Amino acid sequence: MDLLDRLLEHDAWTTHQLIERCEELPDEQLDRDFDIGHRSIRATLRHIISNMEVWSALMAGVAVPRSTSLDHQESMEDLGRRLDVAAQRLAHVATSVADREAWDDRWLDILDEPPGEKTYGGAIAHVITHSMHHRAQLLYMLGQLGLRDLPEGDVLSWEHQRASV
Repeated sequence: MDLLDRLLEHDAWTTHQLIERCEELPDEQLDRDFDIGHRSIRATLRHIISNMEVWSALMAGVAVPRSTSLDHQESMEDLGRRLDVAAQRLAHVATSVADREAWDDRWLDILDEPPGEKTYGGAIAHVITHSMHHRAQLLYMLGQLGLRDLPEGDVLSWEHQRASV
């Protein structure tokens, strides 16, 4: 397994770990207002997944998915399913870039105003580190709610768990 596969699989696995822990929480706690991230656990998870969806679509040159209405309270199960699809699409785009050795090739980000060029390597690294940043915020929120034994979310824990399956 190469480094890219490790980073992508770890990214999806760790976000899934947090979604699973969030399944323990009632809607009131999932939507509680915090002074960090996207203000709630549910909104922060939706943001992580939406970011994966949008960037994958942009890099693939396909239509950017419309985000679900903010009024719609997706369940953790719904978010887990969305994450599965988003992670698969991101992995497909990233693997294609790796196979072509196109890390430094540029593509046009049509959502920028005005549209601007980005490298595939920079965008893929952005998506992965962006998720990590927001997962740290989720860990803080979950800790504030009193959840204990939260996953650290590091790559070596993921690798150890993966090896024991």
